[in-house]
Amino acid sequence: MAITPVTSSPIRGLQEVATPQKPSASGSARQVTQNFGEMLSSLNQSQANSDALVEKLSRGENVDLHTVMIGMEENNVKFNVALGIRDRLVEAYREVMRMQV
Repeated sequence: MAITPVTSSPIRGLQEVATPQKPSASGSARQVTQNFGEMLSSLNQSQANSDALVEKLSRGENVDLHTVMIGMEENNVKFNVALGIRDRLVEAYREVMRMQV
C-alpha cells in the first residue's frame, strides 16, 4: 500500500475552518427571497395539479379517488407551511421596524 503525500498543509486547513465567514445581510435577504419564491412556485404547481385532478374527477374521467385526496392534502399542507413562513417573515419585519436606532 503506497502512501501519497498531502499537498496542502493541515494547519492551513484548520485556519480555514477556524475563521468563519460572516454572511452579508443583503446576501441573506436575497437567499430568503429566493427560497420563499421557490416555495411559492412549488405551491402554485401543487395547486394546479390538485385542481386538474379534481376537474378530471368531476368530469367522470378514470382518476383514482385516493390520488385526488392525496393531491389535495399535499396542497393543503404546502399552503399551511407557506402561511406559517409568511407569518414569521411579517413578524420579523415588524420586530425590525420596532427597533430604535
